[in-house]
Amino acid sequence: MPKPKGIFLTPGAGSSADHPSLRAIEAALAPLPCIRHDFAYRREGRKAPDRAPKAVADVLEHVPAPGWVLGGRSFGGRMCSMAVAEGYAAAGLVLICYPLHPPGKPQQLRVEHFPSMTVPCLFLSGTKDQFGSPAELESATAAIPGDVTHVWIEGKDHSLRNADVRIAEVVSEWVAGLRGSAPRARGGRSRGSG
Repeated sequence: MPKPKGIFLTPGAGSSADHPSLRAIEAALAPLPCIRHDFAYRREGRKAPDRAPKAVADVLEHVPAPGWVLGGRSFGGRMCSMAVAEGYAAAGLVLICYPLHPPGKPQQLRVEHFPSMTVPCLFLSGTKDQFGSPAELESATAAIPGDVTHVWIEGKDHSLRNADVRIAEVVSEWVAGLRGSAPRARGGRSRGSG
């Protein structure tokens, strides 16, 4: 697989591209090119996120030529994963706090596109994330054909508050693996503290 040309990062639904964890990832990966991208609703000054088709189209419109790593936090990461499932030739996916289901509604899984995700995927979440437990997420990601790496930050919820340095370290190490070290085995897991 070709080395990543850069990383394209998107925020969660209630945040912006200036989120501290996205800025920390950019700094950790320098000099690899990084684009921190706000969705159209945020650029237009609206608070409510657009529906998935519009948000995915926004990603596909703004991401550079094929070969970049796509990803982001929660809603943003999910939209990037859907863009890859729709055909964007990404070098990989970085999915921070993937919102597997709405809190308290584990039957409403957001996984229809998982079988179309053929690129390496990093899932980074807290062990107390109310949008998907470690067991739920690991079970769901078994449907992904690409290599999947799970990293859990012990004791953290969906916000991953005060874990920006750890997030940046994990993403930087994983992207470095894409850029030239040995390929990671499917289902590689590590645990770390925030």
